Amino acid sequence: MQVTKEQFIRDFKDTLHEEQQIKIIDATPRELFIALAKTLRKYYTPLWLERRRDLEKEQKKIAYYFSIEFLPGRMLETNLLNLGLLETVKEAFADLDLDFDTIKETEHDMALGNGGLGRLAAAFMDSLATTGYAGFGNGLRYRYGLFKQRIVDGYQVELPDPWFDSTGSVWETRKDHDNVYVKLYGDVYLQADDAGNLTPVYQGAQILRAVPYDVAQLGFENDTVNNLRLWDVEIPEEDELRYPTIADRRRIEDITAVLYPDDSNAQGRELRLVQEYFMTSAGLQTIIRSYLKMNLPLEDIYQKVAVHINDTHPAVAPAEFMRLLVDEYGLSWDKAWQATVKTMSYTNHTILSEALEKWDAGLFKYVLPRVYQIVLEIDRRYVADLAAKGVAPDVIEATRVVKDNQIHMAHLAIIGGHSVNGVAKLHTELLKEDTLHAFYQLFPEKFNNKTNGIVQRRWTQIADEALSNELDKWIGKEWRTDIHHLRKLNAFVDDEQAQADFYQVKQTAKARLAKYIFETTGVEVSLDAIFDVQVKRLHAYKRQLLNVLHIIKLYWDLKDNPEKDMVPRVFIFGAKAAPGYHFAKSVIKVINELANLINNDETLGGKLKVVFLENYRVSLAELIIPAANVSEQISLASKEASGTSNMKFMMTGAITLATLDGANIEIKDEVGEDNIVIFGMDKDDVYEHYQKHDYYSRGIYENNPTLKRVIDSFVNGTIPNIQSEGMEIYETLITHNDEYFLLEDFDAYVKVQETIDKLYRNRSHWMKMSLVNIANSDKFTSDDTIEEYAREIWHLEK
Repeated sequence: MQVTKEQFIRDFKDTLHEEQQIKIIDATPRELFIALAKTLRKYYTPLWLERRRDLEKEQKKIAYYFSIEFLPGRMLETNLLNLGLLETVKEAFADLDLDFDTIKETEHDMALGNGGLGRLAAAFMDSLATTGYAGFGNGLRYRYGLFKQRIVDGYQVELPDPWFDSTGSVWETRKDHDNVYVKLYGDVYLQADDAGNLTPVYQGAQILRAVPYDVAQLGFENDTVNNLRLWDVEIPEEDELRYPTIADRRRIEDITAVLYPDDSNAQGRELRLVQEYFMTSAGLQTIIRSYLKMNLPLEDIYQKVAVHINDTHPAVAPAEFMRLLVDEYGLSWDKAWQATVKTMSYTNHTILSEALEKWDAGLFKYVLPRVYQIVLEIDRRYVADLAAKGVAPDVIEATRVVKDNQIHMAHLAIIGGHSVNGVAKLHTELLKEDTLHAFYQLFPEKFNNKTNGIVQRRWTQIADEALSNELDKWIGKEWRTDIHHLRKLNAFVDDEQAQADFYQVKQTAKARLAKYIFETTGVEVSLDAIFDVQVKRLHAYKRQLLNVLHIIKLYWDLKDNPEKDMVPRVFIFGAKAAPGYHFAKSVIKVINELANLINNDETLGGKLKVVFLENYRVSLAELIIPAANVSEQISLASKEASGTSNMKFMMTGAITLATLDGANIEIKDEVGEDNIVIFGMDKDDVYEHYQKHDYYSRGIYENNPTLKRVIDSFVNGTIPNIQSEGMEIYETLITHNDEYFLLEDFDAYVKVQETIDKLYRNRSHWMKMSLVNIANSDKFTSDDTIEEYAREIWHLEK
């Protein structure tokens, strides 16, 4: 977009005057942000309208990406960058004597997700627009994010995260003309119509209005604007008498109040199911409406529409699509089923069976009575079809949708669609070999891999401007529009000046983070220290606790020998624990008390520091990731589907310290074994333990004095204020036999941490490794991942 600095200043001042009725000198940073955002909206809205007209005129196929999470973070800089106006606006603000950074900080992260799942969905939205494909998002307009995390006395405290104020988000547009109605609860029976067809009759159903709010998704410097549709809930005026009290109304408002309501109780589980169905039904209804405007046969909808199920949360989609096609539009079952299977596709994000959603059949029937009938019919026909083909009864039973009085949502997504993909090579192989093996035997043609990716523009051009400028100097600017030009940097990995320049870039990023750490925690950290970072959702399989065990080991080393020769190390954590996940919250408490112990012990000579940064989110990640020297990716092999933080750290020059899990394997393939630090069991070792049932953590504990001393530190008073948490961790590791094999991997982990220490002492060698990582990170762009989805699953045209 061509806008001069002078034109922008005029437009910005006009917007500020029109919207806020004030002049620049009187405006607060928040008011200036809103005026800036609304100025941008004036720029891209004509493009948005033109995109919609073109898609309607050309009748292009559209992919609809259904996800319970979208986690774009702040939108301002992304929108400025993608419009080609970021530098123009920065220069204009400098001329106006305005601090751009202060103004951008007033934007709240769009708190529509939690972790990797939501960040991936947001990345895909960016990449769909950037690659030029018609791909729209479908999710929920949460009033609050997962939660705002505060650390109080070492404990995680969950506070509401009101990410938008009473006026909503400045980036959204309410679309009342696309309102739809969603039915829940009540009773449904079938009644023959005049033609003898059975039609459903609803009694006592709750009918809610679904209101869409659209958020523009801008492509990078290509004038393409796609759409993210977020649904909110309202009570229809004609039903107001059914909700006479504020409490009655709040129960409805709760449907879109918060991401992942606590499902440790029946009420929370019911709310989750309602959320997932509400989002899915509303989205599918508008998709069918839009398609019918083309005046094409409904049974051919798959030729113009692809519906993608991101994880199992929207996996009710095949059944709801069938309900709409059969009940609302009168298609025969067989025609509707063919259309459904050809329309639907599914991404699996886990091999953990407990993470594959299953709903109690009684609850499902109570909340979604008609959809329950549809699911039973899908299951009945599936069983009959396989039985007629002579499939073994145990295979049929293992793969059916309804069994053990539960609705298996992953099974519904697989049976009701034409594609199932994992998100890293190892993950997809494990799905085929283990988690979904029976399905793979039945439908091998449905399975494929699509390794996750990241939006490189955010993690370089926005989060690490100094790195981007240095790359321009050494390899030119082509990499900004085609990330594969990063490979040119391989020619300079041995260049002493390049090493020195990029070392200074990392030091600059570390200085920014060190300033933030001091301002928020009071802890001073040295820029000469190795910044060793593990930021991700707190979960036992991700093994933040293994990191903690090593820190305690270093603590004892220094207490025994204060003169120990080691490069100073700062261990940095960022993580949220799910509100009901007691063990994860205990680990957070231990990390914080360990940090208090270590950071206040002057006998350690500043060689060891531990920092837990509260309320980890996208905007905080943009500060942390460019500053990292070491990227901790230490999940138990076979448990992490992909990971995407590993890719972001790699692209900004951190060295990956990792198990052979998820996309770490593919990172190793790109950089070579000499430029990544690998340790521990591989997935074959892990599965061998599962098969032999031979793992005995207490034996390791009792025969390894160093490890025993470390583990005893949880219960012998070494770490203060963790009596119950320390005992819980001790029992997890010893009494309950260490489910994620931390004790077996401990020695190997300590050894490679010593390797990190040795490598970092040789600056030239370390910087060569760092540059090799940057140069070969282009493989992990989400732009390429989307190209694969569009070509191989959704069959889209540009």
